[in-house]
Formats: sequence, C-alpha cells, structure tokens
Amino acid sequence: MCLAVPGMILAVEQQAFNRVGTVQFGGITRQAYLDFVPEANVGDYVIVHVGFAISRVDAEEARRTYEILEKMGLLEDEGLQPDGEASQ
Repeated sequence: MCLAVPGMILAVEQQAFNRVGTVQFGGITRQAYLDFVPEANVGDYVIVHVGFAISRVDAEEARRTYEILEKMGLLEDEGLQPDGEASQ
C-alpha cells in the first residue's frame, strides 16, 4: 500500500530541473520532489505520496494525520518508523 504521509521540509535544493526537499517523517528523513508545490519552503508541512509532495498542510493537520497513521500501524509498512519503535 502506498500512503500519502505528512512531513516537514528540512532543506530544499535544485537538482537538474527539479526542486527536491529533505522531508522529515517523525524520526526518518527522505527525499521528495517539490515541483507540485512550488510555494512550499523549509519549515512547511507537505503531504508526500510515492516521493512527490502533492500539497501543503498546516502543522496541526500534519500532526493529527501522522498520529492516526502511526496508531493504525501503517507507517511501519512504508518504512517511516525508526527501527525498534513500535506503533501504539
């Protein structure tokens, strides 16, 4: 299953013709393309689906969504929980 997961942008850089961000999901960071959300910057929260940020969300919405996915045990399937961290 591929989820759309909220994360916070830590860094943004240009790679060839693409804007790429380092996005933090809990304690895990991944690279995501930011081309679909050109207004997103460092510190913003975005919803990421299969490596592409598809929309911006506010911090509270990101937190609520992340907690729900964590409680459902779905983050582990996506590799977005640090090793040894079990869902509650």
